[in-house]
Amino acid sequence: DELLFRQPESSYFGDCPICCLPLPLDPRKSVSYFCCSKVVCHGCMYANRIREYKEKLNPSCPFCRHLYTESKEESDRQKKKRCEANDPFALREEGRTHFVDGEYERAFEYFTKAADFGDVEAQFNLSLMYREGLGVEKDEKMELYYAEEAAIGGDPIARCSLGCKEGENGRYYRAVKHFIIAAKLGHDGSIQNLKELYKCGYVSKEDFASAL
Repeated sequence: DELLFRQPESSYFGDCPICCLPLPLDPRKSVSYFCCSKVVCHGCMYANRIREYKEKLNPSCPFCRHLYTESKEESDRQKKKRCEANDPFALREEGRTHFVDGEYERAFEYFTKAADFGDVEAQFNLSLMYREGLGVEKDEKMELYYAEEAAIGGDPIARCSLGCKEGENGRYYRAVKHFIIAAKLGHDGSIQNLKELYKCGYVSKEDFASAL
């Protein structure tokens, strides 16, 4: 429990590699680049676009300056190259592609590879697949294992899901600890859960204030 309930310094998203500010939890406010497997905040992306416009440059990655790939074939070659190099980001994104296409067994394969290399998002995806039985047989122990691995790695959504499960089982003390950790990482849903538990007397005033 000591490792499970340790407060991570930041979410698994980490910092923007350009401005070094924390990346937002909302994935719509950042951009992923397959050329270098970096995630860049919208601010740095827009700054790069302005620079390119002013200097009349071809569009490129704001981090590694690799020129944008126009053809799908070239893009696929980049992804394949990074997957063959066991890049966890590329493996996870390849798994996501298969998942969206309904190819759950292939998605499970790529998520497992990415998770083995420590990719937190892939770990939580595996937890969900074990829960729903997508591409693999349902397994509550493996669902919990990967959810805890993702939570320890700094995934606030995985952390919140653990809190919800503990609450459903009546272990409110453990649920509160999960929600506080997720709230400190900026997860709004966990803050709302703490509000409800505070009203019911399961959260102290001090703990509630520390999570805000």
